[in-house]
Amino acid sequence: MRKVRLGTAEVMVSEMCLGALPFGTSVNRQDSFRMLDMYVDAGGSFIDTANMYSHWLPGGRGGDSEEMLGEWLSARGSRGDLVIASKLGFPYPGVETGLSAVQIEAECDKSLCRLGVDCIDLYYAHVDDRVTPAEETLRAFNALVRAGKVRYLGASNYRAWRMERFQALAEREGLASYCCIQQRYTYLRPHTGADFGGQVATNDDLLDWVARTGSRLLAYTPTLSGYYAKPGAELPAQYRGPDSEARMAALRQVAAEVGAAPIQVVYAWMRHSEPAVIPLVAATRVEHMAQNLPACEIALTAEQMAQLDGAASA
Repeated sequence: MRKVRLGTAEVMVSEMCLGALPFGTSVNRQDSFRMLDMYVDAGGSFIDTANMYSHWLPGGRGGDSEEMLGEWLSARGSRGDLVIASKLGFPYPGVETGLSAVQIEAECDKSLCRLGVDCIDLYYAHVDDRVTPAEETLRAFNALVRAGKVRYLGASNYRAWRMERFQALAEREGLASYCCIQQRYTYLRPHTGADFGGQVATNDDLLDWVARTGSRLLAYTPTLSGYYAKPGAELPAQYRGPDSEARMAALRQVAAEVGAAPIQVVYAWMRHSEPAVIPLVAATRVEHMAQNLPACEIALTAEQMAQLDGAASA
């Protein structure tokens, strides 16, 4: 698995990031360890979690994923060159939504404890808190960086204009700023006005911002919860747009040409995009992880990328 630069940060990460959201809840300890090992054996070095994963799943209470990842790191005996990312901002039992200074410091300490590490490589603002002053949030994050508890900062579920505002504030005040953004993104495009609740889908404005600033887009839910791999599955309502059928036809055609599954081509399309997108690869079953990881070896031609990018209804 190749490595790419993490936006404006001085660190290289694998071109596919492992999403650890289900580990410790819908994925048991044995399978969590096995999938983590499979990812590292494939050359992966970038693992993503959050403080609230996955309190909404049966038996979940929040912090489950971080704890499972911490157990694996401890059993592994060495962190090596792994880049560990976590997040805060969304609520979970006992913790409210927000990015106040008090909350940022407290949640970072909890995450460090659960993970069993002294430093989180990449720490995300998981939600755009419009109540807490932006300067308070950035100063609190900056304090974590200066204290050595966090190396780099990221944002998730922010609009492009808000990223621009935070970047300008950080530059003006000499504070650490967001080096990348993690956003809902997949090959199919949501229709205008699609609602994802607290999640924010990538749009052209954000893609332009990423390209102009040298940041990096990380894509969550790139597989639409396995939609591409389930023949006959119902397309989520938010993605039933005028181009969805044409884009699915192009995806299937390219998949047939390269001898891969459509879901693998979605990952490959992101890796070949300009600027390249880092997809989060995740699974709840070992066999699904085994299918997803070979996507890092698929090469698409310029013609195939043009076919995928240009697919639209007549």
